[in-house]
Amino acid sequence: MSLDIQKIRAEFPLLERKVYKKLVVYFDNAATTQKPLSVIESISDYYKFKNSNIHRGVHFLSQEATEAFENARTYVQKFINASKRTEIVFTRGTTESINLVASSFGKSHLKPGDEVLITYMEHHSNIVPWQMACEASGASLKVCPINQNGDLDLDAFKNLLNEKTKLVAVTHVSNTLGTINPVKNIIEMAHQAGAYVLIDGAQAVAHLPVDVRELDCDFYCFSGHKIYGPMGIGVLYGKEALLDALPPYQGGGEMIAEVTFEKTTYNELPFKFEAGTPDVAGVLGLEAALKFVAKTGLAKMAAHENNLLQYATTELGKVGGISFFGQSAHKAAVLSFNLDGIHPYDAGTIIDKFAVAVRTGHLCTQPLIQFYNVPGFIRASFAVYNTKEEIDVFITAVKKAKEMLT
Repeated sequence: MSLDIQKIRAEFPLLERKVYKKLVVYFDNAATTQKPLSVIESISDYYKFKNSNIHRGVHFLSQEATEAFENARTYVQKFINASKRTEIVFTRGTTESINLVASSFGKSHLKPGDEVLITYMEHHSNIVPWQMACEASGASLKVCPINQNGDLDLDAFKNLLNEKTKLVAVTHVSNTLGTINPVKNIIEMAHQAGAYVLIDGAQAVAHLPVDVRELDCDFYCFSGHKIYGPMGIGVLYGKEALLDALPPYQGGGEMIAEVTFEKTTYNELPFKFEAGTPDVAGVLGLEAALKFVAKTGLAKMAAHENNLLQYATTELGKVGGISFFGQSAHKAAVLSFNLDGIHPYDAGTIIDKFAVAVRTGHLCTQPLIQFYNVPGFIRASFAVYNTKEEIDVFITAVKKAKEMLT
């Protein structure tokens, strides 16, 4: 049974918005997805009827909000099939999740001579924290190359792994190239070398089933706003034994067991890593988003998005004078390209006048800019609510940009 896309679209109020007197075509989903009414209403409902600080009050509202918050944690645990709810840490997003691990793991596990291995296709959020951790510890950062299609060089990856490799940090799905990395294979190779593995799942959770136990990753990170949830909320999954062994990332309320001026003892998992008042509404919005995905059906969503990707790639190829970036045989619904001889910003400005939202620039992957020797990319990224009719509008906009700028 196929999805009723028009029914799904009706759940997203922003898709009814007009820009330049035209109905908006939103193809910037890799940057952030739009939010269904169920998510918006969940956030509104919390602030209207449940607003209270959690874990710290005996009054009814605090108890109610705490129960809702922890129920959401349990739902996230089940969504990614973690072993225990204590392995789910709420953060502000993938970036903070990676920074948490880089900081805490760096302090406790990295020393001079050690190595951290990343890849050429990483988002800045999975590069800079490791550079900082290496600078602080004296460890070295190693980078696995890619080929022109945007696939990892797995032979090079194997050769880079050695007894000095303490951690491998790799994206599940590239935000720029759309490449779906063979993370299970990567994790197995890394573990055989004695290294821990962190997976940046920001671009994966909305398009692929994620089972952290089946993957056997040590850490997995994702953001709510990439999977139809609110901004400012994210998840760090970590194996319980590893999280237990790491020092806290931040100090303050909630993460403590007992405080004296002489010494502080820390709270149990996951609270040791959740200092301060959390974004309760954001967590409840995230739960609503995950329930939307589960109800819609991730496999059906992925199939629809893949159809859009194939259609857009074919139609864009007919325009001529197009260079594509990221042509792996295993891709998510991300289409990065340039109009030959035209700066992506210039093309993006004209495309915008057709009320088509695409992303232009380095896409937070400046090393890829250098690798492909281009000034930037134009990226169209698709979600379940997008349609072939919208792609037709997009193609018309691209043709007009080419006509005007050549």
